[in-house]
Amino acid sequence: MASQKYDVVLLDIEGTTTPISFVHDVLFPYVTNNVKQFIESRWDDPSVQAHVQALAEQAAADIAAGTDRCVAINLDDNTEAVQRQVLENIEWQMRADRKVGALKALQGYMWRFGYERGELQGVMFADAVDAVRMWSRAGRRVFIYSSGSVEAQKLIFGFSDHGNLLEYVEGHYDTRVGAKVDASSYTAIVRDIGVCPDRVLFVSDSIRELEAADKAGLQTILSVRPGNAPVGEHTFSTSSDFTQTPL
Repeated sequence: MASQKYDVVLLDIEGTTTPISFVHDVLFPYVTNNVKQFIESRWDDPSVQAHVQALAEQAAADIAAGTDRCVAINLDDNTEAVQRQVLENIEWQMRADRKVGALKALQGYMWRFGYERGELQGVMFADAVDAVRMWSRAGRRVFIYSSGSVEAQKLIFGFSDHGNLLEYVEGHYDTRVGAKVDASSYTAIVRDIGVCPDRVLFVSDSIRELEAADKAGLQTILSVRPGNAPVGEHTFSTSSDFTQTPL
């Protein structure tokens, strides 16, 4: 548990506030099952074209870096060819479970349509919802740091099975601030929030993320949830009920 008083709670989402199964069995399949129709039917939409441009730039960077099996996107080709390349690139990235910004941004854009139409609903652990409310009432500031885009984070909390929870969350961070396994990312977040590192409690299901946060001086708790990947030996405090976290 928290070893000392804290002013800020920084939460992971997948495997922490939300079951991993929701992300892998609901959100990802929603994209793979709908992306072809979505891209082709909205091809001339400026927002879609912006996402295509971002994917093409990421593909060029991947090719330059020698990324294995990267699918190129040549925007000078005809529309049918470019659409095929974009869809093949998305399929390759999702199969590899990549965390790059261009892919995450497109996924978040598609998910918004799903949430707004009632085809998707964010799933939250009940104790996580209660804890977020508890922290908020106690004057603790709650932030989210997830590999999913800020847009995707807000959708899960805004369209959750416990109602709109965004009023309890002061801010969101994604991998644009840095990789979650890099201590510098947590240093940047703490600096942006404006608090001392040891006044921040970070909760995640990832040992590597907790190690990075610990290196940056944050307090840490390992989230233990059904469906989470097994972890080896570690020295972190654990919790499967966040409402039991001392204030």
